[in-house]
Amino acid sequence: SIMRERKATDPLHSSTDLSEGKEKLRLKQEVGLISSVSLIAGTMIGSGIFMSPEWVLHHMGNPASSLLIWAACGLLAMFGALSYAELGTIIKESGGEYIYILRIFGSFPAFIFAYTSVILVRPAGLAAVCLSFAEYAIAPFYPGCSSPQVAVKCTAAACILILAIINSLNVRLATSVMNIFTAAKLLALLVIVVGGLVLLAKGQTQSFQNGFQGTTAGIGAVGVAFYQGLWSYDGWNNLNYVTEELRKPEVTLPRALMIAIPLVTCLYLLVNVSYLAAMTPSELLSSGAVAVTWGDKVLGSWAWLISLSVALSTFGSSNGTFFSGGRVCYIAAREGHLPDILSMAHVRRLTPSPALLFTSAMSLIMIISGSFTSIVNFFSFVAWLFYGMTISGLLYLKIKKPELPRSYKVPIIIPIIVLMAAVYLVLAPIIDQPQTEILYIVLFIFSGIIFYFPLVRFKYHPRFLQRVTLHLQLLLEVAPTTRDAN
Repeated sequence: SIMRERKATDPLHSSTDLSEGKEKLRLKQEVGLISSVSLIAGTMIGSGIFMSPEWVLHHMGNPASSLLIWAACGLLAMFGALSYAELGTIIKESGGEYIYILRIFGSFPAFIFAYTSVILVRPAGLAAVCLSFAEYAIAPFYPGCSSPQVAVKCTAAACILILAIINSLNVRLATSVMNIFTAAKLLALLVIVVGGLVLLAKGQTQSFQNGFQGTTAGIGAVGVAFYQGLWSYDGWNNLNYVTEELRKPEVTLPRALMIAIPLVTCLYLLVNVSYLAAMTPSELLSSGAVAVTWGDKVLGSWAWLISLSVALSTFGSSNGTFFSGGRVCYIAAREGHLPDILSMAHVRRLTPSPALLFTSAMSLIMIISGSFTSIVNFFSFVAWLFYGMTISGLLYLKIKKPELPRSYKVPIIIPIIVLMAAVYLVLAPIIDQPQTEILYIVLFIFSGIIFYFPLVRFKYHPRFLQRVTLHLQLLLEVAPTTRDAN
């Protein structure tokens, strides 16, 4: 195809003919430190902290051990992010796990990751968050009863379409939306934290008495509790997907991680303490929406503020997931693992609009079916499978290629801990409670082999696809891009 011919001549600095003469078309470096912190914190703080606490408590059996799980999840996210920060300063390209797996392990495992992530995992995660947004957004219109599923799904679909428009128009607009919604959700969490501190000051500490009584000891139950907790922390790696769009990535990447993740961890712990101060464990377990129940108990007539805050929070998180998820699709296509049209950017707006539109379409399909809890467990299993592979790649580089230039180094014990945790999170639920869904996921992952060998390995490209690509280029006003990496 046209793009692969360009890559063959100059894989790192391919040029694009645009109007008169030749100029390089690439995504802009418009993401600074504040936007980076907003991208991480804004994506992490989504629906999880408002929906997962009851599930963590359910699997752990008591408040104290559930708080330990939340703290351990934050520590694991921090260790994972610090490991990714070193990878990001060695391989200064966007794409997160995909580009790291590609550069370290080669084409086949990178294709399997891209295939699984772009078609299933990212759209499923985005669909789950948008469905959460829809539930809270339309709940005030159906007081005293559950919202109709048609209304919920239509609202979630509208959310995805709005995000597609925002992210396709302008990178700065997308980051501005992230900054505004991150500030709003931090304010909402601070309200819950302050409310909890007031309740504790008044002596409402009954939930914390005999806190470890009845702790669950099964490795599978602990693994699933980690899945639910880590869903709330998911997004700690999102900045690595947009490395090429960061200003001074070697400084911005580690600094943003060290600000955002400890901030989110402290907030999550304090919010969980606030929930337990307002509710007994049995009340928390029976609550369909923990934050709303907290609002009813503590804020009274102002409880509607919590529903509004959750809706804002989930919308902001959806925007961050969309922003980074579209980049995986874009980078994989740029490397020849997906159709060429997905690697192109708008000639004036400089946004990867075809990749964003494809992510939107897949997410809309996901909205048709799927429950929040099942999506979380499925998403976490696949995510930690590939996190483990990426971290093992870092360990390989640290041991075999220590001479590679890097502006930031993480102590080797930290990626070792993350790798051990990833192995545990992948194997524990399978060993303790094997489910047929896991088998279906594994079969889907390996079904990528069917597409890899003819389309990527042997480069079989039907002629009609080239004509379709040219027509889509004209329709969408897009052109191939070049990397902006060292």
